[in-house]
Amino acid sequence: MSTSDRAREASRDAAVVLDSLPDGVVVVGPDRRVEVVNPRAAQLLGRRAEDVVGTPVAEALPLLDTAGHRWWDVVDPWGGLDIRTGHRERMLLLPGRGRVLVTMSFVREAPRGAVVRVVVALRDTDARRRADAETSELISLVAHELRAPLASVKGFSTTLLRRWDRFTDAQKHLMIETIEADADRLARLIHELLDVSRLDTSHLRLERRRVDLVAIVRRCVARLVATGLDEDRFDVRIDVPDGEAGAWADADRLDQVVTNLLENAVRHGAGTVHVRVAADRAEDGTSPTAPPRWVVSVADEGEGVRPEHYARVFSKFWHGSRRGSTGLGLYLVRGLVEAHGGSVSVDRAPEGGALFRFTLPAAPDRSR
Repeated sequence: MSTSDRAREASRDAAVVLDSLPDGVVVVGPDRRVEVVNPRAAQLLGRRAEDVVGTPVAEALPLLDTAGHRWWDVVDPWGGLDIRTGHRERMLLLPGRGRVLVTMSFVREAPRGAVVRVVVALRDTDARRRADAETSELISLVAHELRAPLASVKGFSTTLLRRWDRFTDAQKHLMIETIEADADRLARLIHELLDVSRLDTSHLRLERRRVDLVAIVRRCVARLVATGLDEDRFDVRIDVPDGEAGAWADADRLDQVVTNLLENAVRHGAGTVHVRVAADRAEDGTSPTAPPRWVVSVADEGEGVRPEHYARVFSKFWHGSRRGSTGLGLYLVRGLVEAHGGSVSVDRAPEGGALFRFTLPAAPDRSR
């Protein structure tokens, strides 16, 4: 293949790549006229690409900043300091088309030389709006969840400080217990938010070691019962293997997963909560000697989760038909389980309620 043929092929490949980009790209020449418009940019401009090419960029792309100034006059790629290489993403107004996110790169003929090309990247603001909406929802959620326990802590502590001598020891003890419970609730919310942030930024760290899954399940159930399980409405039954169920996991994170699933069953379910731990051999059944993956299931006898909601149950802020929680618990369950190399799912329990099931890798065999 000749040099000219290779050049033409490279040019065609570049054009294909440019046309397939999810962001809009506009290339402006040294005469300040549009030279290239990819399909996404044409879509954002609401015009045909062939109608844009060759027109002055200030007319084809009449961007305005938040103060209403014409952006091409403000940024002036062909004038000003000769060390500029462009500008980072900015939200600008495109009259008649709404707001767009704009990034520019200045291509110079030589370092500190004249600008020969301006490459403009355009992106719609849908992703930014979704992120802003999620941030606003998180702020609203935190404010709502913090208000009640903070009011309780403030009210009881102020009352005790000002009227200590008016209460009996039993009344003081009750108020201090309430303060402690609400402080624990605040601490847990803060920990949940921190863990969500770590998951979203891939900064979650696990301290894996051999842990006894059966012991963790029993401890979580005992703690749930001790902290106020309504025995008239709920009962917890545990089905676990004899001896140790050695899992390769972070004990604190695993405790968090089991606790969240138990509290979810108690809060949103009804009847008896069934907790089961079992070994799951190789999924294809071809290697019966393969080390097991432990399977933990938590089921209740309530209304359950509707099948059309299965795909959304583990998403952030999902509440279903009932509220009364942060909507972060199941999101954390999925993130923590997957960080361990396991999987989590939801289905309908044989008893009619919700069945949550997650898997974990077994710990290495000590005899090896």
